[in-house]
Amino acid sequence: MRIDAHQHYWKVSRGDYGWLTPELSLLYRDYLPEDLRPHLRKHGLDKTIVVQAAQTLEETDYLLELSSAEDTIAGVVGWLDLNNPNYQDHYERFSRHPKFVGFRIMIQEMANAQDILQPHFVEAVRYFAERDIPVDLLVLSHQLDPLVKLLEQAPGLRGVIDHIAKPKIAAGELLPWKEQMAVIASHPKLYCKLSGMVTEADHQQWKPEDFTAYIRHVLELFGPQRLMFGSDWPVCLLAASYDETMDVLQLALPDELSAADKERLFGGTAAEFYKL
Repeated sequence: MRIDAHQHYWKVSRGDYGWLTPELSLLYRDYLPEDLRPHLRKHGLDKTIVVQAAQTLEETDYLLELSSAEDTIAGVVGWLDLNNPNYQDHYERFSRHPKFVGFRIMIQEMANAQDILQPHFVEAVRYFAERDIPVDLLVLSHQLDPLVKLLEQAPGLRGVIDHIAKPKIAAGELLPWKEQMAVIASHPKLYCKLSGMVTEADHQQWKPEDFTAYIRHVLELFGPQRLMFGSDWPVCLLAASYDETMDVLQLALPDELSAADKERLFGGTAAEFYKL
């Protein structure tokens, strides 16, 4: 089963996408399964993991409802407010849906990433680590130090780093991202998504070779066993088409990568991580 492990659907009229404004003209429209299916067919992708794009419980309900009627959706990564004392109740309600596969922590959106080290937050993350629940981690490269400290306090977390932690590709910066990702990869249950890279490059002037060092580094650290392809569609459209997003990854992969390893990158790892 070939899987796009990171994409989004949204309906603008729902009104809870605070970041989605008319200024983002390309994205300020509905994106739904009928828009993505042609791309999935073209690239031989059977299923997707649809990921929350709004920090509301209502959007998670919406995505779960959408998934019930859409065969290409293998799983929904929703949202939970770990600052809400009732987060366990909300998780239990979502988990009754057969396509709910986990939730995402939006460190990127926090004014102060150190907030993830508050005792009640650490306790919540430990709760999910102890239950082996898949957790997506949306984090910017300059926020990696607090995340490293969180992982030390919540050992065994089944987590995946979205968008290779958004390094500064446009500036060509590799440090300190390289060392920080090495520390994260030392946690055996931490995975990484090869996604969201084109939007971290120069949207107008990027070249395929801009991504090679970043992709090869995480491939060396995590191996195909803990890496998964994600298009980040439709957000990727700000910088690249679906085809170009796929090409960026394919061109950067070493020639010696086996067919079995590619099967891991394009489906097997995601199926394992999300317990499909």
